[in-house]
Amino acid sequence: MNPRRIWTLLLASLILSLACGAWASQAGAEGLSDDGGAQWRLEQPAAPEPPNGVEGAKTPVGLGAIGDIEFWAPNRGVLITAGNGSTVPAGVWEYNGQNWHELADVCGASDGRIAWAGPNEFWTISDGRPGQAPDSKGNPPPLEDDSLCRFGIGSSGKLEVIDSYASLAFLSTSYRAMDAATCAGPNNCWFSGAALPEPQVGAFQLHWNGKTLTPEPYLAEGHAITDMAKFEGLIYQSVKLSPDDADIQHPPELPALHVLEPATSTTFEPIFGLPLYGPGEFSDALDALHLSSDENSLWAAAGPALPPVEKSAPAGITLLHLSKRQYSREAGEYVETASPTWEEVDGPCGPAPTPGTCPENEPTGLTLFPKQVVHSIAAEPGTDSAWVSLGSQEEAETVQNPLALASIARISANGAVTDELQIPGDGSGPKGAAERIVCPATHDCWLATTRGWLFHLSTEAERSAPQIDSDGAFSGPLIAERPIDEGVPQQQSDAVPEDTSGLVEAPPPVEFVKTKPTKPLARVQVPLLADIRSRLVGRTTLQVSFHLSVKARVRLIAQHHKQVVARTATSVMKAGSHDLRVQLNVHLWPTKLDLQTHALAPLKTVTTLEAGTETISTSLVYPNLRAPLGSATAWTNLAGLGRL
Repeated sequence: MNPRRIWTLLLASLILSLACGAWASQAGAEGLSDDGGAQWRLEQPAAPEPPNGVEGAKTPVGLGAIGDIEFWAPNRGVLITAGNGSTVPAGVWEYNGQNWHELADVCGASDGRIAWAGPNEFWTISDGRPGQAPDSKGNPPPLEDDSLCRFGIGSSGKLEVIDSYASLAFLSTSYRAMDAATCAGPNNCWFSGAALPEPQVGAFQLHWNGKTLTPEPYLAEGHAITDMAKFEGLIYQSVKLSPDDADIQHPPELPALHVLEPATSTTFEPIFGLPLYGPGEFSDALDALHLSSDENSLWAAAGPALPPVEKSAPAGITLLHLSKRQYSREAGEYVETASPTWEEVDGPCGPAPTPGTCPENEPTGLTLFPKQVVHSIAAEPGTDSAWVSLGSQEEAETVQNPLALASIARISANGAVTDELQIPGDGSGPKGAAERIVCPATHDCWLATTRGWLFHLSTEAERSAPQIDSDGAFSGPLIAERPIDEGVPQQQSDAVPEDTSGLVEAPPPVEFVKTKPTKPLARVQVPLLADIRSRLVGRTTLQVSFHLSVKARVRLIAQHHKQVVARTATSVMKAGSHDLRVQLNVHLWPTKLDLQTHALAPLKTVTTLEAGTETISTSLVYPNLRAPLGSATAWTNLAGLGRL
């Protein structure tokens, strides 16, 4: 990085830190007059206790990426984190009405989710555990957000992980990465996520019936499921409509929401006709809807898809409200209806339009929060409002700004923005952009930032007299054990166990996973892909070369975590040697490459023990940006890519 640029950032950080202290003091003193005088304040827990002999953090630290925060009651909540890589391990934290404490250092996740099944039972979407064998090309199995943990009361009367579920990798039945979870009760939970691998069409889903966890894929469309929420006995789920999806068509509308009646069915149904799109706006021009509900309403919010969809009218931030109580523009007041109805609070047609119409003189949805995206939404119970966490569209397209402030807004069902704030921190500088937001009660909300810092909205009276959770089930020792994954066979050692009778405490055994071996001399298919190599052409062009054993459809996708940052078109290629190229952005470097293939002819079979695979993945790291672009030093971290 240019030294002048470094000094500029350092100076900006110092100035911003001083400004943040003054801002925080003023905002904390004033409170929000339209929300009971509630104030947003930093309430960061202390770092967990370090191992014996290791000096711990003496001041609060960021918890790392927080995938989700969910509450059963205002004084009983849990969050799941990826950890900060040093003082905070990946795991689960619990809130008891007064403070947060580390509940488990297992079952953490890169971008996990939480679903409460009862007052003493919840599920987490967690990272898988290492130990499975790589595929035939040496690629490790995927681990991000593709396993489940069920927390409940154990035999000791304390909370523990009572079940763990995962799958063997590199199979058509393997668990996919999951982004959404909810429970209609202890015997009815749903976990949804990525689109099924080609040639299948649909989305991956698992259903818990109280006894078993079974696949229940959504097969009507081929879009990833991104969020779920319960409202009035129904489960709603949102989907990500992407130009890469096989069934994307323009301009017909594709359903952005599905609904399920969990008491009588296990099949989600699409919802059509929502007031989501303006004239000339494609369905996939709007990002996936974030969902949140309370006892009276369901909110849905989305910003523009990134990068913008070509040839579509521009999409802005869109907010929908489902409730029996809606604001009538004609009457100038809220009106009760017999059943919940959908109304547009903000979007391409402006607030509360006539269903099915989009007057030309109404707002476009681009003016209320210009050039911003939505990270999450939280319905505030007891009000007609919801809080929205926002981010810069420019930063979402490139790379996060470490000096970014947390931007949030409170909007009413009548379309009025009653509060719009930027929360900088505690005087020591910004704590990251706004990410997850949740409201367990009236003027009682929590915000997690991208750097793992927690802000709490509450009144002074509530802070001075907290209602502490007295249930001893959540006050047990740190949960440090996760049971064997159901669905993954465990390797049993043939060695004579070591005599540990004289030890005070024996370390837990290390578990390894093994797959069922192929019988000798079995006839198996020749791999579709072979001789995979990669190299950089010029400064930022990545070329991947490979050999196809038969004719196939092929495409290469580069992802920064879960965001697609580069892709090739899907091509039909004959058997033989080929290569694909993608242009990379050094400021948004890929963390994963997917070379996706689908054979268009039967694969040959040979007598061998090695089986083929149809998806090749690898993990990347950022290049050394301190070296000049294009130099040998700058790209040394890409050496492992040759093992694709």
